[in-house]
Amino acid sequence: MPTSIITTDDLREFKLELLEEFEELLSSYLKKEPPKKWLRSSDVKKMLKISHSTLQNLRSKNILTTHKVEGLYFYDAAEIDKVLTEGQTTTQ
Repeated sequence: MPTSIITTDDLREFKLELLEEFEELLSSYLKKEPPKKWLRSSDVKKMLKISHSTLQNLRSKNILTTHKVEGLYFYDAAEIDKVLTEGQTTTQ
């Protein structure tokens, strides 16, 4: 196996390359969005202080989007917060 001589300049260059790669990895990690938080119908009704039929109307009018899994409706918590802050619904 051939022998290679490593100089201090080589080590500095390696260090800089390693730091650049680490910064790229760190910045890409920090840019990732947190996972979505999902709420069930009962949670949404409590948050918005609405009845079951009002929640059904919001779904049918596409004011709230849902994901249905095995008969259960799930709502994106960020979307519910948006509805609360923008006041798109009327409470009963």
